[in-house]
Amino acid sequence: MTSPLELAGRDTGLDAPARRHLDRLMASWNLLADLCFSDLLLYVPLDPLASGDREHEEHFIVYGQVRPTTSQTLYEIDLVGEVVTAHELPLVVEAMRTGAIAVGEQRSGTGEGHLRLECIPVRYSSQILGVMARVWSPSIARRRGALERVYLDLFERLSVMVTDGIFPFPDDDITSDHTPRVGDGVMVLDERGRITFSSPNAVSALHRSGITSATNGSTLHALGLETTLVEDSYATRLPVMEEMERRSDVTLLLRCIPLQARGEVTGALVLLRDVTDLRRRDRLLLTKDATIREVHHRVKNNLQTISSLLRLQRRRIEDQPARVALAEAERRIRAIAVVHEILSREAGDQVPFDEIVHHLVRMAHESSVGAGDIAVRVDGELGEMPAEMATPLSVVLAELLQNAVEHAFGPDKASTAEPARIDLTFAHPPDHYEVVVRDNGRGLPEGFDIEKTRSLGLSIVRDLVRTQLGGTITMTRDHGTLVRLEVPGPKRPAKAAT
Repeated sequence: MTSPLELAGRDTGLDAPARRHLDRLMASWNLLADLCFSDLLLYVPLDPLASGDREHEEHFIVYGQVRPTTSQTLYEIDLVGEVVTAHELPLVVEAMRTGAIAVGEQRSGTGEGHLRLECIPVRYSSQILGVMARVWSPSIARRRGALERVYLDLFERLSVMVTDGIFPFPDDDITSDHTPRVGDGVMVLDERGRITFSSPNAVSALHRSGITSATNGSTLHALGLETTLVEDSYATRLPVMEEMERRSDVTLLLRCIPLQARGEVTGALVLLRDVTDLRRRDRLLLTKDATIREVHHRVKNNLQTISSLLRLQRRRIEDQPARVALAEAERRIRAIAVVHEILSREAGDQVPFDEIVHHLVRMAHESSVGAGDIAVRVDGELGEMPAEMATPLSVVLAELLQNAVEHAFGPDKASTAEPARIDLTFAHPPDHYEVVVRDNGRGLPEGFDIEKTRSLGLSIVRDLVRTQLGGTITMTRDHGTLVRLEVPGPKRPAKAAT
C-alpha cells in the first residue's frame, strides 16, 4: 500500500516542510484519538494537476488514520489513500475555507446511523494543509463522567493548538516505544503548575511509588517528585520527558505537554507511566549481554592460550613436517579466536564480518614475510552475519589466504614483472553470500580436483563450506587461481528501484 509520504509527494503538491509537519502530527495524534475516544482521519486536498484535474471538481485524499485505544473504532478497514469528492465532505471544505473548527453530522456508511464530525484545520505557518476530522457515533459513545469530560476538554484545547499551528511541536521527539499513553495515567496542571486532575491510573502509579497524599491542588514538587519537568516545559513551550527512580524498586516516566492559548501557556498535560517492569527487564537483558560477552572473552583468551602453547611447542620440535602442522593448527585457532574477540565487544549474535576480514588479511601479511612482498586487495563487503556462520567462514578464508601465500608465488613467479597480488571480493545479494579469492600466481596444477585433493587445508575448506555452511566451492585456473564460494544466508529485502 502507498505510504502517506508517497501520497503527499505524488498527489498533493505539498512541499517538504509541509509534509514534515503532517508527519509530526501523525506521529503524535495517538494522544488526540485517545483523549477524544474517537477515530481521526486526516484529509488533504489533491493537487488538480497531479490528480489529472478530475473534471475540475475538488477532491481530498485520506492522508492518515488513527484509531483510539480508549474506545471502539468505527472503521474496521484502513481508509488511507482513498479519494473523496468535496461534495461528500462539506464540513471538511468549510474548515479548509474558513480556517476554523467546523462541527456537524453526516450519514454513516457503516450502519451506525448519523455520525458526528468535528473538522479541525491543520495549519502550518500561514497555510491550511488539510483537515483532521474527529468521527464518532453518539449511539456508541462513552458515557460522560468526570474523566471523559476532562479528556474531551484536553482534546479541545489541543485542537485549537492544531488550528493555530502550535501542535504538533516542531522539535518534539516521541520516537520511543515507551512514551506514556493516555491509558497509562494523566494529570492536568494549571498555568501555575498546580494539579487540577489526576486519572485513576496516574494515582495508582503514584501510590506504587510511595506517594499517597492527595494530588489536586498540589504540585509535583510538593508530592515529592524532585524534577524541573514542568518548569522546563513551560519555559521552552515544548514537551519534556523525564524518567525518575522512586526508591530502588519503582521507576516513573513523565511527559509534560504544555497547553497554550492566545500566545500564553495555560497549563499542561502530564502523561505518567510506571516503567518499573520495563527497566527491570532492560537490566536483565544488559546483565545477560554482559555475561555472554564475558563468555566470548574467556573463550577468546583460552583459544589464544592454546595458540601460544602450540607456538611454544613448535619451537621445540625439530621435525619440519611437525612444525608446519603445528603452525597450521595455530593459525586456524587464531582465526576462530578473532570471531570470539569481536563477539566479546558486540552485543547480540550478529558479527560484522568485514572487521574479521581485516584481521585475517593482517595474519596473511604476517605469514608472507618470508615469501616476498604480496599485496592483498579487498573489494566489497558482507556486512553482519550470524556468529554460527562467521566462525567456519573465517577459518575457510584464513585457509584460502594462507594457501595462496604459501603456494601461489614461488621463484618462477618472482621472476615475472607483475607484482604478486591476492584479490578478495565480497558480495551480499538478498539471499546468499559470495566470496571470491583470486591470485595472480602460478595457478593450480594440471588435473587438480578439489574432490580428490590430499591437502589437509583444502579438505578442511571443502568440508566446512559444504557441511557447516551449506554452500558451494569451485577452484579454477584463471591467470592464477580463482576460488569462488557461494553460501546461503538469511534472506533480506532487495533494494527498491529508484
